[in-house]
Amino acid sequence: MLRFWRPAEPRSEEPAGRDHRYYSLQEPYGSAFDDEDDYDDDFDDHDEVVYRSGTPSPDHEAWDSRLDQIDHQAATEDRQRQRWWQPRYWKQRRKRWWAVRILAAIIALLILMVAWLAVTAPLSKSLEPIAPPQITLLAADGTPIARNGAITDEPIELEELPDHVAQSFLAIEDRRFYTHWGVDPRGIARAMWTGVGGGSTITQQLAKNSFLTPERSLSRKAREMLIAFWLETWLTKEEILERYLSNVYFGDNVYGLRAASLHYFYRKPENLKPEQAAMLAGLVQAPSRFAPTRHYDRAEKRMQLVLKSMVAAGYLTQEQADAMPKPVIDARAKNDLPTGTYFADWALPEVRKLSDAGYASQTYTTTLDSRLQGIARDVIARAPLGKAQVALVAMRPDGEVVAMVGGKDYSESPFNRVTQAKRQPGSTFKLFVYLAALEAGMEPDDEIDNTEIVTGSYRPKNSNGRYSQSITLEDAFAQSSNVAAVRLFNQLGDEAVIKTARDLGITSPLPAGDPSLALGTSTVTLLELTAAYAGVAANSFPVTPRALAAEEPGWFDWLWNWSGSMYNSDHDDLQQMLRRAVNNGTGRAAMLSGPNYGKTGTSQDNRDALFVGYAGDLVVGVWIGNDDNSPLAGISGGGLPARIWRDFMRQAQGATAKPRPAPQANPSGPVQPLDVPDLEDVPIGDDGTTISVRDGEGATISTEIGGAPVDIRLDQDGLRVETPEPEN
Repeated sequence: MLRFWRPAEPRSEEPAGRDHRYYSLQEPYGSAFDDEDDYDDDFDDHDEVVYRSGTPSPDHEAWDSRLDQIDHQAATEDRQRQRWWQPRYWKQRRKRWWAVRILAAIIALLILMVAWLAVTAPLSKSLEPIAPPQITLLAADGTPIARNGAITDEPIELEELPDHVAQSFLAIEDRRFYTHWGVDPRGIARAMWTGVGGGSTITQQLAKNSFLTPERSLSRKAREMLIAFWLETWLTKEEILERYLSNVYFGDNVYGLRAASLHYFYRKPENLKPEQAAMLAGLVQAPSRFAPTRHYDRAEKRMQLVLKSMVAAGYLTQEQADAMPKPVIDARAKNDLPTGTYFADWALPEVRKLSDAGYASQTYTTTLDSRLQGIARDVIARAPLGKAQVALVAMRPDGEVVAMVGGKDYSESPFNRVTQAKRQPGSTFKLFVYLAALEAGMEPDDEIDNTEIVTGSYRPKNSNGRYSQSITLEDAFAQSSNVAAVRLFNQLGDEAVIKTARDLGITSPLPAGDPSLALGTSTVTLLELTAAYAGVAANSFPVTPRALAAEEPGWFDWLWNWSGSMYNSDHDDLQQMLRRAVNNGTGRAAMLSGPNYGKTGTSQDNRDALFVGYAGDLVVGVWIGNDDNSPLAGISGGGLPARIWRDFMRQAQGATAKPRPAPQANPSGPVQPLDVPDLEDVPIGDDGTTISVRDGEGATISTEIGGAPVDIRLDQDGLRVETPEPEN
């Protein structure tokens, strides 16, 4: 390609018919041979010898020019046959040709380098903090619930700082800062010779901290030097120093001089004393190792080295350095906050998407209700869980999460069992089966076969061992008949059930063609399952759980974002079935005095126990299980999860239950059987009356008087009668 850069060589005009294969110097016999007929033996000596040039004597200059043209033409033809990757193609180039092209290549490289730096190392980035700024999360009432991220503050202005502040950093980090161009060859040579320090200037440190990763490699060092030259070209020394002091790390998750001076000395950087500035300057080399809040002795020794450097640089006299007192640390903790860490861990990624880069910390108000969060923690703390784990999430019908507990103790296990654990939902998944039936035109009074399944490869059993010739959909849902649910699933088809679950917001994999799906064998998270029930409560789905209040939708959002809903008749029928499951079915332990809707769930071998339901403006899901997926001895969804749901709802809706006293430690007394499972409800007679004996609650007889449910309880508080009156 380079061959086309050369201008075309001018071609000399040649007489037509001239033969270029050879050239004789003369015609030795002159004009005597012009005509063969004139040839005779009588050659006269007076005949004149004429050269081809037309002259009687040789024209050497014309001949030399002629030879040069021939050589040039031969070389040109030979070069045309050469390729650019062959060495001889380049060896024959003239010096001027090389100089012009090398200069052009250098200019092109500089242009590309400037463009690359403008894209990958914009000057504005050197003003951004190295780490994300600190974010504080508030509950809906303004109560702080968590802080996360680096501690940063506003950038400093060099002209407002005392001289000894900047001098401390210059003396220990870059004594020749005002004389070099971003890279200090003397500093590099000194570091290589002495083995002390890295030889990086303040400009290089700013380039590394703002634009590069902390990897240790020659290529990264080369990029660091290149960016340092870039910064020195476009920024003044004062601007570079300001950005460096505003970004550098000082330990304890603190970035920037202003945040560090407030953190360690509770003093603005404009008011730092010389000894305080010297200690802060000493932290930069190894912030974690020298942090004075944990290693004051190391920080003090490092401060003495800074003072020696200031003496050597002429900023201090030796007498002044010797008279410098030890600074007193006045650290003010900023991270002492109430609990709520499970919710915070889930909310922070969502909040990070909204936060902008900057120095100042940012505050966001979440949807968490501190009162409801406290109720959830108290209810779970009183529950006789034994070794099992627990999870509870409460949200509004529009998806605003108001309480979240992802385990018994965050300090022991930060794993969030509301959002991260995927477990079998058990019979709570039957909601989608029966909703698909209602949407297909069936009604709660329609009957379905409830006999034992004795054919086929999949033969589920009813958990209570009871069967009948037929059963209505409403009763089958309330009593959680497994055989009825599987028959209904096969009748509707898996596509209809899966579609219903997807419409309500279930995103976890749901295998097609598996009838056990009707019994909740496919795993989901408690959060998405509760959100599906929230869609039923609001009759608007899918519901997206969120930690921040939703913005008021505009008219375009209203037109564009369509939400699904059920026919009013289907919604009423489904709520009737959910109500029956609580008041007369497996969820009686969750019954409230007002309208309540829910469903119990117990997975195979009692590995998971759940209750999900709603009342008022709260939708709550409760899960109990073991992290190793081992069976829960004797615990089902209608037992402890339902009671936790009930206790939470009662207090959340204002009917505060009397708190049970926590068990007191008694070394001489008997061991409390906290890991003994609760006994199941024992039926008494044929009218649905049951008796249950549960650890910590005494005995409870559940029956109906005049069609109204009545609980007769006998526990450590005495005998009492509770008469929740459900509304129809």
